Amino acid sequence: MEKNVKIAIIGLGYVGLPLARLFATKYSVVGFDINQSRVSSLRSGSDTTFEVDDETLQKVLLDKTGDAVGLFCTSKMEDIKDCNYYIVTVPTPVDKNNRPDLTPLYKSSESIASVLKKGDIVIYESTVYPGVTEEECVPVLERISGLKYNVDFYAGYSPERINPGDKEHTVEKILKVTSGSTPEIGKKVDELYKTVITAGTHLAPTIKIAEAAKVIENSQRDINIAFVNELAKIFNLMDIDTQAVLEAAGTKWNFLPFKPGLVGGHCIGVDPYYLAQRAQEFGYHPEIILAGRRLNDSMGEYIASQVVKLMLKKGIYVNGANILMLGITFKENCPDVRNTKIVDLINALKEYGITVTIFDPLASLEEVYKEYKLDIINIIPNQKFDAVVLGVAHADFLNLNFSELQKENSLLYDVKGILGDIADNRL
Repeated sequence: MEKNVKIAIIGLGYVGLPLARLFATKYSVVGFDINQSRVSSLRSGSDTTFEVDDETLQKVLLDKTGDAVGLFCTSKMEDIKDCNYYIVTVPTPVDKNNRPDLTPLYKSSESIASVLKKGDIVIYESTVYPGVTEEECVPVLERISGLKYNVDFYAGYSPERINPGDKEHTVEKILKVTSGSTPEIGKKVDELYKTVITAGTHLAPTIKIAEAAKVIENSQRDINIAFVNELAKIFNLMDIDTQAVLEAAGTKWNFLPFKPGLVGGHCIGVDPYYLAQRAQEFGYHPEIILAGRRLNDSMGEYIASQVVKLMLKKGIYVNGANILMLGITFKENCPDVRNTKIVDLINALKEYGITVTIFDPLASLEEVYKEYKLDIINIIPNQKFDAVVLGVAHADFLNLNFSELQKENSLLYDVKGILGDIADNRL
């Protein structure tokens, strides 16, 4: 590996921080984020996303920028100007019409361009559709820096494969796809990641191939979950236990183990729209991808209707009922509430005149209110409810005494299928 490598990580969220921490075990790393409170929290040695434990983070933290091996966190652009690798790990969301919003990518590209020097390499990790790196980001880098692409500076793409909340499949244990804007740069980018990724790397022939590989990973998962969600709807009509069917079918060696549920978050629930948008620009209307998205996006309303039907069957008066919703984050054991589909379920229940109390020990009260205008509680309520809905499979919920939360005639509904026989019903 070349000498004097200095890496800037742009965006210190769920993807950027674990990567910055990992590179900081071998290189001088500057972690940059525009959110000053996030930077202050990291500098104090604490990660509010729980992706990097405090002790691991504190081992690599530096209190000043320089050439020492370790991680210096900052919100000042001048602190990254001496770097020669810039790795972009900002979010790539969709707007309210499910169209890709590349604003964070444009802004981070503008920031990097202001300090870009000859010989520097800019690597993007954010999930995009094929072509974004070279057709959207590189022109911004060229325009503002005045440098020429593949002459003065170079680019790479190495899609993130972080699985938030997963302490087993951490960044270094997940094989990494790499690519570069020339064959030589591809090798350099691959060599850089190889030094820290113990699971190994796969050098893709081009940046576009690496971009396409990432976006289809999550689209494939989305379609598979849509299939089992449709099965759940069919089997519920037939009064057949979907989970029992999946367990039986799962005894075949090549049956894929997917479960029905709410598909939210900033990857699986978003990335297929990036691919669909790009396909439409080429004159192709993707049918299966968008059908899967429509089905998965309908699940909040569907679960609400199932809960209400079961309440009526039990003789529980729906209008004015009190329901306890367990969890609001997009997945278990993770505080991330971005694009959580639990909100669809809550809103659908409210339309029936139901009062919903939301309990989540991991989610931030401020973030949930800012994002969804919903009040939540972090402490288990001291009251009994007409129904309890387990929406997120946080480990904390497995130890709850549900009888203390339920009225004599009440319903326990299990969206995640983890409560076993104590639940009245499950998806």
